[in-house]
Parts: sequence; C-alpha cells; structure tokens
Amino acid sequence: MGEISIYFWVGFHVFIFFMLALDLGVFHKKSHKVPVKEAVIWTSVWVTLSLLFNLLVYFKFGRQMALEYLTGYVIEYSLSVDNIFVFILIFTYFGVRDEYQHRVLFWGIIGALVMRAIFIFAGVALINRFHWIVIIFGAFLVITGIRMLFQKDSGIDPEKNPVIRFFRKFLPVTDDYHGQSFFVKKNRVLHATPLFLVLLIIETSDLIFAVDSIPAILAVSKHPFIVYTSNIFAIMGLRSLYFALSGIMGLFRFLKVGLAFILTFVGVKMLLSFVHIEIPILLSLAIIISILAMSVATSLIIKPAKE
Repeated sequence: MGEISIYFWVGFHVFIFFMLALDLGVFHKKSHKVPVKEAVIWTSVWVTLSLLFNLLVYFKFGRQMALEYLTGYVIEYSLSVDNIFVFILIFTYFGVRDEYQHRVLFWGIIGALVMRAIFIFAGVALINRFHWIVIIFGAFLVITGIRMLFQKDSGIDPEKNPVIRFFRKFLPVTDDYHGQSFFVKKNRVLHATPLFLVLLIIETSDLIFAVDSIPAILAVSKHPFIVYTSNIFAIMGLRSLYFALSGIMGLFRFLKVGLAFILTFVGVKMLLSFVHIEIPILLSLAIIISILAMSVATSLIIKPAKE
C-alpha cells in the first residue's frame, strides 16, 4: 500500500479544522436549538464529503484501500448511532437546554479527535509489532457483541462516574447553569458549571465507546491513514446525526441487536485473520450493511407490544 505522503495528512487535518471553524464560527456562532431540517442537511453534507473522500482514496490508492475505508466508515458510523442513546440519557439527566447541546457535542468531538488518534496509532503499532494481539482484540469484540445482545438498557448515574468524582475534589461546581459557559468566577474563585460536567461525561463515554469501535475498524484495515480518516469522518457526522435522530431513536428498538451482531462478526473476522483466513473486504461490507438494514427494517415492521 505504500506510505501516505505527509501532504495528505496535513491536507486532511486542514480540511477538518476548517469545517470545524466554519461550523462554530459561522453557522453556530449563536446558541440555538438545532432544527431537524438543519440537522438532516448537515448529516447529508458529512455523508457526501465522506463518500467524496472515498473516491479520492479509490483513484489515488486503489480499490482495496477504498473498500477498507468504506467498510471502516460504515462500521464506525453504525456503531456511533448507539452513542446517540447515551447522549440522550446524559442531556435528559442533566436537563441541558436544546440550544446548548450543540456546543457540548462540538467540544466533545474536539476531544474525541485527540483520543481517537492516540487509540488508532497505538492499536496499529501493537498489531504490527505483536500480531498475536489480534486474538485479544478479536475475543474482546466477540464478548462485547454477545454482552450487548443480552444486556438490558440501564440508566446513567453521573455521581458514580470516576472522572466526575475526581474532578469535584479539585474544582467547585456551581448549582445552576450560566448560559453556555463551562466556567465562571464567583467571589474571585473559578467554578465549573454543570455544562462542563456534561462535557466530561460525554468525553468519558466516547472513550469507552472508542475501546469497542477502534478494534472493530482494525479488523478491516491495518493502515493508519484509512483507519483514522474513516473514523474521523464518522465522528464528524455524529453531532448532526444526533439532532436528526434524537426524536425518533425509540423507533429503532432492534438496532442494538444489529450492532451486537456487527461487533461479533468483526471480532470473528479478526480471530480468523490470525490463522490466515481472510474474509474478503467486499463480502464483509455486504454482511455489515445487510445486518444494519435488517435491524432497522425489523424495528419498523414489528411494532412493540402495548403495555
């Protein structure tokens, strides 16, 4: 596959940071509730940009890397939908007003970019140096998928979050929100607002989520550039997807079952790769899309029983 030129790395990050600056500095300069129409438009924009980037990968690096990128993107994007459930629970628990949710998710994504880069490059380095570690990654994904299949939904108790408990020891927290501010000064003492606590929980939940999703993408590609870019494009589209789907997530009650099967499948794929049995990337992509489509279709066809 060859080495990726430094110009591609720099160009990719320049584009991402330009879009982030455009998002926060122009389109969301003032806090406001993101309407569904606006969210759908932005979701379409990010999906389109992701697919255009896939074309660039195809013409520059070939069919194999383009398929790896697309498969990684589909895996990450489908798994990120599960994170939307967590965002809904967090915002509901803390009573975060609609107009401030975009700001929290924006800065949450900034933190996610850094954490994902660390996870991805560490994971690729480990696999390249210690090939046997794919057994650990693969088994972890299979176990996670099985647990997700049988695990019941549970609420979120921020007071049990170790990051929040640790943070409260060093900085006082105000009782009330102060607009969209993360920090305020009271009696010349710096205080964090509850909105900053929400941001911390969003970041820690993404960290936990990355532990599942990064090994899943490493199951289809070992190239850092492909794994990283597919992951980042999926994360960039997550914020707008949240606002587009948050009101109808309850309709997709079998989606978690589909995600569990996807995690289990990619875990098995990684385990098979250790004994040099490779599932073709095109077949993997078809299986993942089929599982996702079936879970959504089943959710829409089978109505929940009346309580």
